[in-house]
Amino acid sequence: MQNLNFPTYTFRFKNNENKVSIFDSIRKKFVVLQPEEWVRQHCIQFLIKERGYPKSLINVEKELILNSLKKRYDIVVFNTDGSIHLIVECKAPKIEIKQNTFDQIARYNLELNATYLMVTNGLNHYYCQMDFKNKRYQFLKDIPAYKP
Repeated sequence: MQNLNFPTYTFRFKNNENKVSIFDSIRKKFVVLQPEEWVRQHCIQFLIKERGYPKSLINVEKELILNSLKKRYDIVVFNTDGSIHLIVECKAPKIEIKQNTFDQIARYNLELNATYLMVTNGLNHYYCQMDFKNKRYQFLKDIPAYKP
């Protein structure tokens, strides 16, 4: 897999029937290693190791119903009260992040009401804070560290 714009992390891999899998410490299972999964696993480690978010507050690849359609978010970080602090949308490194990616995460956030949004393809990272009053988001230089 290609190098990403994240610090270097150590991962567990498994090869089964010529498919490489990577261990997801949140889901506690091996998942097939695809380019988007490579980005997702780096992002999870970034949130835990660089920003200090507890594993217990992180949720990965869960279903969400939007306008009667089933969707899946990549990563959600909860606050201790159960509200949603952060949504992360991960794309494969070859996918250019454009307006439609921001539109996608904004649609998810209509349902989830997260304070922060992150969009990454592993090479480029974008961070936003929601302005619910004016129904828009403001770009940030970085995602805030965890504050208990």
